[in-house]
Amino acid sequence: MSDIAIRVENLSKQYEIGAARHREDILRDQLVHGFKKLCGRGPKAQATKEIFHALTDVSFEVRQGEVIGIIGRNGAGKSTLLKILSRITKPTQGRAEIYGRVGSLLEVGTGFHQELTGGENIFLNGAILGMKKNEIRRKFDEIVAFAEVEQFINTPVKHYSSGMYVRLAFAVAAHLEPEILIVDEVLAVGDVGFQKKCIGKMGDVAKNGRTVLFVSHNMAAVSQLCEHAVWLEHGQVKEIGNAAELVKDYLSDENSQKAACMWPHVEQAPGDDRVRLMAGRIVQDGRVTSVVDINEPARIEIEFEVLRPVRNLVCGIDLFNSMELCLFSNCDWRPNFLTPGRYRKHVDVPPQLLAEGRVSVMLQLFFYSPTISSVALRDALIFDATDSDHPLSVRGPQKGAWPGVVRVRLEWGEASPVQKRRPSAVT
Repeated sequence: MSDIAIRVENLSKQYEIGAARHREDILRDQLVHGFKKLCGRGPKAQATKEIFHALTDVSFEVRQGEVIGIIGRNGAGKSTLLKILSRITKPTQGRAEIYGRVGSLLEVGTGFHQELTGGENIFLNGAILGMKKNEIRRKFDEIVAFAEVEQFINTPVKHYSSGMYVRLAFAVAAHLEPEILIVDEVLAVGDVGFQKKCIGKMGDVAKNGRTVLFVSHNMAAVSQLCEHAVWLEHGQVKEIGNAAELVKDYLSDENSQKAACMWPHVEQAPGDDRVRLMAGRIVQDGRVTSVVDINEPARIEIEFEVLRPVRNLVCGIDLFNSMELCLFSNCDWRPNFLTPGRYRKHVDVPPQLLAEGRVSVMLQLFFYSPTISSVALRDALIFDATDSDHPLSVRGPQKGAWPGVVRVRLEWGEASPVQKRRPSAVT
């Protein structure tokens, strides 16, 4: 017996854009179509239609019990692929073979009926998956507890917040024992604590021998959860391979243009009549890179053009994580006097300071006494901080995620015996 759970062969999906289709059985569309004909706009609409290729000749296989990540930029075709696998839409060409019962979470509330309560929707989704009523009842309390909606389980889901909606939707999809679980980026709607709980649950699902397809822009989660990954680009498979290695290649490719920024002409560079920012770059091991090992020092370089003599020009950087939290801000406050010309400054970020994840850099040029800002460029540089298997890594032998917005190595003292005190006499 084959151990294949999903087989995708030469899958393609096309959409017509630029020309809306009308249905003669809907009065609204009859009126709109008639008005266009009256205005002479009907033929023009047909002439401007275009074909959009959401997927082109996609092929891969997923074995039973595998956890596969689907990665790629927005518009790469990830969600279209999952909709085909979930039988929501049909492919234009090719085929997708699914061996097993599929539970999908593609959009908030997919498969939910707005007028039914949370509890009723649990039974509805279970019935859609082909489960018996007794099976659903056996899982009911566990689903409600996981979703943390006990107080509102008898309330119609149309009154749920987006967070409540997605918690219940994921709980239903993950707990009703599908052989194949398909999860899209919808988890981003939930809070951080819930996202961690979902990732843990998907790990449990995988350990039980079920197959998981996971689409996410959270590359740390993909690396942690998935064994293999499929990288989609412009609707085509760019690469298939080990998830951790593929994520590293993807991040480096995606952010290569953000490892450095440059303006070849002074008049186009950000700044004012005194100073202009000409370039910035992230350097590690002597090369410009958008993937930084947090266990090694990294350098941020800034080039600027002074247009007229200035005093006390300050170069500064602000680093932000993916949640837009400022990790730290640093400036060179030393007094100076600069004549017209091109200058370069650098600042070294020490090792074992940053946590893993995406980091954006704001580059600043300003003056103090009084404070006047010439340049404050957000997201001038973007890099991905990664934690290698370095012997001095703060994470040590522990694999997977590690908490904290920074990752500082602290010096621990040796364990020393503690002399027990004798209990004092009670009078």
